[in-house]
Amino acid sequence: MSRVIDVYLGESPVRVGVIRHDARGARQSASFEYASDWLTSPDSFPLAPGLRLVPGPQFHKPSRHGSVFHDPIADTEPDGWGRSVILRDHAKRRQEAKRSGSPPLASALNDLDFLLAADDVSRIGALRFQDETGHFCRVPKAGERTTPPLIELGVLLAASRAIETNTETSADLAYLRGRGTSLGGLRPKCSVLDESGRLAIGKFPSVQDQRPVTKGEVLALRLAKLAGINAADARLVDSDGVAVALVRRFDRSERGRIMYISAASMLGADTTGPGEHSYTEIVDAIRAHGAAAQADIEELFRRIAYTILITNVDDHLLNHGFLHVNHGLWRLAPAFDINPFPERVRELKTWISEETGPTASIEALMSVAPYFRVDTARATTIIRDVEAAVARWREEGRALGMSTLELDQFADAFEHDERETARKLANH
Repeated sequence: MSRVIDVYLGESPVRVGVIRHDARGARQSASFEYASDWLTSPDSFPLAPGLRLVPGPQFHKPSRHGSVFHDPIADTEPDGWGRSVILRDHAKRRQEAKRSGSPPLASALNDLDFLLAADDVSRIGALRFQDETGHFCRVPKAGERTTPPLIELGVLLAASRAIETNTETSADLAYLRGRGTSLGGLRPKCSVLDESGRLAIGKFPSVQDQRPVTKGEVLALRLAKLAGINAADARLVDSDGVAVALVRRFDRSERGRIMYISAASMLGADTTGPGEHSYTEIVDAIRAHGAAAQADIEELFRRIAYTILITNVDDHLLNHGFLHVNHGLWRLAPAFDINPFPERVRELKTWISEETGPTASIEALMSVAPYFRVDTARATTIIRDVEAAVARWREEGRALGMSTLELDQFADAFEHDERETARKLANH
């Protein structure tokens, strides 16, 4: 089966190219071609450094477990939780079609099915996809909406919990269809509109949680701001006694959608293979494509220090991103998906450098300060400021309403030898 999907950019959409997708059984292939009008536009830019602004189709060879689409398109796909919602919904509708004698649905979904199943309103970044009939995928029907207001948080939570416990009904899946399918990650979450009508992500506790994960994430994002980091705005909201993390989307502004790509897309890195990647690679990419290169490189140095001191060991390349500024120049996106992991081995997913390996240490970070063009005095000041913010973790946790028992569950993430190393360095 072959399909042709037009790719648009922005709220007042501009056609930037076309996807051609072929599926023959389990085998898939896809190409992307920039639109001629986009190639000649004074506002044009490559959707990612690896997707060059040249005429003609560009083909993408997927990794064994990777997407069939080019990186900036793959960044908009549902992943983890969203895919599980889509699969459950498809299976349930297949069963109902079989019982009712309706035309059968396809037995398996391909990558294009997942890509187009994500909600157009809340899809990550600024890319939008239009099918052969001229309809954007997926847009709500007349009189309907796919992004619910905050008041419906309890319904979203109940439907998501039903998915986790394998007790979901057709009504649960119909409600989550589009609402819980546009975001990455494995944990239950959903797009919502906050009280001011701004797009946000509601992150729910999982039935498998052994500690208050949502509270830990909001605490980490609040401490990050105290540490001088540009971090996503986050707060806790109560839904019938359940603490839900509400994180405001930073890929939206008063002017509409902002083009976003992951650090993996910026580097053209395969995140599904055994190869390791480093923060020094991100530094190189910022120097080549950054709108404010040295400011963002210093910001990255500060984020690494913070990552080490709160034991955020899920710092893979999909948990870092960039927002487009203009003419192919990018800025670091606000920090997001930052979590303290008290039970994990203290090793980084993204290495500080090839030489340091996965070691999560202040000493390793200081060793690469010259590569970041941060002198010793400035590096020491940054680490002192970050450590001073992290030292307030219990105080800030209590301000969030966390109990002593809940805070104690995170102690190993915040209290460790690297904190002492940071203190000694700052006081030297």
